[in-house]
Amino acid sequence: MTNVYAPMIGKIVKINLKTGDKVEENQPVMILESMKMEIDVIAPVGGMIKEINVKEQQAVESDTVLAVIG
Repeated sequence: MTNVYAPMIGKIVKINLKTGDKVEENQPVMILESMKMEIDVIAPVGGMIKEINVKEQQAVESDTVLAVIG
């Protein structure tokens, strides 16, 4: 299992995948808004989305586990 972490403090504006979806390495999993910029949160590895731990519009801290890939 590999965790997908928030790269910085911000707000989740869009979740591109759902639990059970296949994901490839470097594919955007969700979009984080921080300092009026939108940042793609990318998958560090390929696999299947096992968990999505946040919801759209949720504020997150840096290094929050956003999703788990297995």
